[in-house]
Amino acid sequence: MNRTAEATEGESRTERQQDQKLKKIVFAGIFAALTYVVFTFLSIRIPTPGGQVSIHLGNAFCALGALLLGSMYGGLGGAIGLTIADLIDPVYIVEAPVTFLIKLIMGIIVGMIAHRIGHISTETDHAKVLKWTIIATVAGMVFNAIGDPGLRYLYKILILGKPAAEVTFAINFGITLLNSVVSAFVSVILYMALRVPLKKAGLFFRI
Repeated sequence: MNRTAEATEGESRTERQQDQKLKKIVFAGIFAALTYVVFTFLSIRIPTPGGQVSIHLGNAFCALGALLLGSMYGGLGGAIGLTIADLIDPVYIVEAPVTFLIKLIMGIIVGMIAHRIGHISTETDHAKVLKWTIIATVAGMVFNAIGDPGLRYLYKILILGKPAAEVTFAINFGITLLNSVVSAFVSVILYMALRVPLKKAGLFFRI
């Protein structure tokens, strides 16, 4: 291969990488919007003595984003969406920083296991894809179920100085566990259902 052909191939590869990066950014924005809408308009709000908690599927779209886009883009999309939801809601605005951290870490966990270990975007064996999708999603949701109420408790006690945090800890843990379990099922089902149509549309990312 001569130098001209090599240069042309290199430029073409660079253009493909830039195009894929742009598409990932766009999809990350879409997942940010989805998590925001799901949490803001489709959640069930429950008032408690120490504050309000919510039953929602925002975590499902955080995990789905990581499964489809990888750790960073997927994790950021979900984290940004739920953080914006907190910032706009006066009930949750003070918890926005911890929300961003928790959801970003959750997305990174899901994406790292799914793609760095399970290689689900390049694996052709349906059973293996399903297995690693479940493992990755469950791992992320386990972190969410433990880390979310735990970090929020520490944040409220140490940063905000709210004694009521002790009142809501058990409730937060129960609601977060419920959200995590339901979200795990939803995200796995959606990912497996979307693989084929996204591939046909040329919108499936190999990570």
